[in-house]
Amino acid sequence: MKNLNRRDFLKVLGLSAASLAMPGCASAARKTAAIPQGRPNFIIIYCDDLGYGDIGCFGSTKHRTPNIDKMAAEGMKFTSFYVTSGVCTPSRSSLMTGCYPRRVNMHQSARGEWVLFPVAKKGLNPDEITIAEVLKAQGYATACVGKWHLGDQPQFLPTRQGFDYYFGIPYSNDMGSRQRKQNPPLPLLRNEKVIEAPADQNTITKRYTEEVIKFITANKDKPFFVYLPHTMPHNPVHSSDAFRGKSANGGYGDCVEEIDWSTGQILAALKKLGIDDNTLVIFTSDNGAANRWGGGNAPLSGGKGSTMEGGMREPCVIRWPGKIPAGTECSELACTMDLLPTFAKLAATTAPTDRIIDGKDIWPLMAARKGAKSPHEAFYYYYRDRLQAVRSGKWKLHLPRKQKRSRDKKPEQWPARLYDLEADIAEKNDLTAKHPAVVKRLLALAEKAKQDLGDGSQKGANQRPAGLAGTPKPLLL
Repeated sequence: MKNLNRRDFLKVLGLSAASLAMPGCASAARKTAAIPQGRPNFIIIYCDDLGYGDIGCFGSTKHRTPNIDKMAAEGMKFTSFYVTSGVCTPSRSSLMTGCYPRRVNMHQSARGEWVLFPVAKKGLNPDEITIAEVLKAQGYATACVGKWHLGDQPQFLPTRQGFDYYFGIPYSNDMGSRQRKQNPPLPLLRNEKVIEAPADQNTITKRYTEEVIKFITANKDKPFFVYLPHTMPHNPVHSSDAFRGKSANGGYGDCVEEIDWSTGQILAALKKLGIDDNTLVIFTSDNGAANRWGGGNAPLSGGKGSTMEGGMREPCVIRWPGKIPAGTECSELACTMDLLPTFAKLAATTAPTDRIIDGKDIWPLMAARKGAKSPHEAFYYYYRDRLQAVRSGKWKLHLPRKQKRSRDKKPEQWPARLYDLEADIAEKNDLTAKHPAVVKRLLALAEKAKQDLGDGSQKGANQRPAGLAGTPKPLLL
């Protein structure tokens, strides 16, 4: 199947669903009896810059999040759940493709910036197969409501990447015309048309919630996939009148509490429509919080943009009544790349087999199967184009590197640092001297990643190209 293009592969996905439904596959179905039968609905609620310690069930004492806390009580908390970058664009590319950002060349912009900016030449390659396309081939209705940030040119928008419907702001909410002169007024899109510019951000969380509920109501009688990448609580923070000024943590807390309200509204709609028991809902964030803006990553060190745990380990709550045990917790390593293969499996199909997919099936972890372990031998922490750390089991090794502490000083040589994340979640106690064999093993794993994915100017053997637009144009009303 290595020579299949994207369109042909999606056809194969459709055929695979039919074959699984045939009586001849009954024996296979018996072997996988632990996998729920039928095609569940999927909802991913993906916050922007929400920290590990920003919701009640993960320790927040500043934010009231009763709906997410109840979701955790009725489902499972993943406490070692990762994204693949400390910033927006690369993190989102991994959720969509099941791949590390360097695999799909979305680790930085064409100009070497951390993320894509408006009127970007670069975008997620349309030849990549997204989680939406995998599910769409199985008959799913698909919608993206919120922040996209994988390219703002027509060929890169959600409607060209497997989503039937799009409503949202296509990049970060600080990227309006005030940020850079060449930026257009911050656009709000419906499908591929700008309907408002600049977007009214005070009502954006409320409107996203209404759009999601309309979509699931219209599609309640067939399987659906909703991707809700919230614009908030990215700075500048905004919330509607009902939440503004009401939290104990200023504007940041206000919009976190409105996101909690939004989550509650969506869960209530599922119950009202009678589809709650057939819907898997995931709540998480794209990267750690920026502490200077009011977010909290405690008890982790570091935050947005870093490869410390606070930059890439996120709060994660997963709920599916009757399928995911209530009130449970999983400390095994999992990540957003795992959602594509896991959802594919639950939808009676497979992840793409004509290319490398870095994500793994984590259904055994979600189902709290006895003895289930993380399927990842290693997890890699990239900072833009550089590999900075690797985790395997409980061990995390920060690789030796040169780094500037400030712009006016020469780079300093940072030695390797080894942490036991089970005993030292805050990465305070360096154990390199005590465990040289562990350091040697993790250095070997890091070298494998460098050969495969690349590191700095070193190209990886298995990277794929990003998409490039000819002459990018601004999104205008």
